[in-house]
Amino acid sequence: MKAHASKFKWSKYTQLLVPLMSILLIVIFNLLRDPSFFSIGTSTNNLGNPVLTGNLVSILNGASELAIIAMGMTLVTAACGGQDISVGALATIAGSVFVRILRSGQITIGSILVGFLCCCVAAMLFGAFNGTLVSVFRIQPMIATLVLFTCGRSIAYWINGGATPTISSPLITAIGSFIPGCPVPTPIIIVAVMALILGLVFRFTTLGLYTQTVGINQRAARLNGINPMFIKLVSFLVLGLCCAVAGCISVSRLSLINHETMLLEIEMDAILAVAIGGNALGGGKFKVTGSVLGAYAIQALTTTLYAMKVPSTDVKAYKAIVIILIVVISSPVVKKATNRLWTKIRARIPAKKEVVAQ
Repeated sequence: MKAHASKFKWSKYTQLLVPLMSILLIVIFNLLRDPSFFSIGTSTNNLGNPVLTGNLVSILNGASELAIIAMGMTLVTAACGGQDISVGALATIAGSVFVRILRSGQITIGSILVGFLCCCVAAMLFGAFNGTLVSVFRIQPMIATLVLFTCGRSIAYWINGGATPTISSPLITAIGSFIPGCPVPTPIIIVAVMALILGLVFRFTTLGLYTQTVGINQRAARLNGINPMFIKLVSFLVLGLCCAVAGCISVSRLSLINHETMLLEIEMDAILAVAIGGNALGGGKFKVTGSVLGAYAIQALTTTLYAMKVPSTDVKAYKAIVIILIVVISSPVVKKATNRLWTKIRARIPAKKEVVAQ
């Protein structure tokens, strides 16, 4: 009984093995190449406030939007067995709504909250549209979200009257960079808050359990009183909320919105973060922590390549090679072979001990 319990407890953490090993390999490589690569320093920003600097801070800060979107993508993948490829366009729509509200009057804390709520509502409505296509009409998620992927950035462009507006305010700058008196970049804090909220939701509600159940077997879930249609719709609503938060961060970083380049191709990185995080892309069991670690692994790889002065045109090629290796290592075939080999090794160890004892 104790062996079975310990085995079950260990299985809860094996899913994080791939993202942790990926990050560990990148850390070891950088420490061998440059021992000071992950050193953290302090400096002063334009306002004269002390802030943290260094590659580690840049990695955590730069991956903020990706980590938040990966959280929502994990739920959609787990419930629907497919991925949403419109998250970049959806975040751009949310950011465009955010900018439109802020430009309608004076920028204050109140107007920022109103703008944030409006962009959350807009993103969740578009998320509900995607969710309806998937849950009600049973369209494959990647095909259903192809609609918004195609036209989403045009919609964001129309929201601001075909313009590329800018917003200038110390409050907006604080959201995208540093809060005065706090040395940690604000986006990192926002990621921690989002992770805490989702963690509390999974801890005190049955959303996580129901999502896994629907992803594993919809028919069995329905027989147990779970509504798969509702669970899938909720997963897209949560993803819409995550896209809204990511969109606001992206807008606040530059104090403007560029509909064509904002979070461009982030949907591919989000899917990879979910895969690297050990989550099954076919749905079912999931771990949001793994996806967040996967997002940081991707950003760490990107930062490493730029630190090695790899041309920007070649970065994607190098990333693709490393990501292929990570995905292959985490594939079910390799995992099964590794488990079989480990079982054989463990079976031989007691036999050798008995021979020695005799």
